[in-house]
Amino acid sequence: MTVRRGPTRTTLLFDTGVSPDGMTDNADRLGIDLGDVQGVVLSHGHFDHAGGLAGLARRRRGALPMTAHPLVWTRRRVVVPDTDAWYLPTLSRRALDAEGFSVVERREPSLLVDGCVLVTGEIDRATEYERGMPPPHQAWDGAAWRHDPLVLDDQALVVHVRGRGLLVLTGCGHAGAVNTVRHALRLTGVDRLAALIGGLHLSGPAFEPIIPPTVAALVELAPEMLVPGHCSGWRAQHALAAALPDAWVSSSSGSRYTLTAA
Repeated sequence: MTVRRGPTRTTLLFDTGVSPDGMTDNADRLGIDLGDVQGVVLSHGHFDHAGGLAGLARRRRGALPMTAHPLVWTRRRVVVPDTDAWYLPTLSRRALDAEGFSVVERREPSLLVDGCVLVTGEIDRATEYERGMPPPHQAWDGAAWRHDPLVLDDQALVVHVRGRGLLVLTGCGHAGAVNTVRHALRLTGVDRLAALIGGLHLSGPAFEPIIPPTVAALVELAPEMLVPGHCSGWRAQHALAAALPDAWVSSSSGSRYTLTAA
């Protein structure tokens, strides 16, 4: 994400993909110079959002600031009945320090880029239907494996586009798309949603039942642009495209979206 304010242009990298080289290869194909990246923000600690950090470290030299929630290091696994537990790769603070990342851990909202970009920090869970991950998703609490429904390290990026409203950028949206947007509106005091871009985590049998109330809430929020990606799922895509035909935009790898001030 690149933010322009007057003559200043700042580029942040929000998540890095699943593999060490996928993100860097995509950047090369798109003609993006990763040397221009001035900071990294992790949406949460799941490996499919942090796997590219090693490749980024190999491509760059020198310290690179990285903002993350303190629970981003949480050990997690998925336990489905009658199968072996699947242990998710876990981030290492020591390894990231050694690779040149300057990690800042924050639960609270924080501002980057001279106050232009808001990192939501921990997101309030207020809706009655966005209840998070099903029981197979577990986390180690230091003594035992327990159901981890909330993925509390989930956070989003927010930019106020002058005269248009908020741009909200999600990773997976584990906190819930509606919770995330409403949280951003409360934090900023802005009453308009210009765009919601990113994963809405509405795919699969555990999440498809909350598609109708999510769609209804997003219709009420009336974004100018809606770009569901990643884990949103095709059923949610169809429902959102039908409900918000003037706002919905199909997402794909390599797409660029530009929002300008009114």
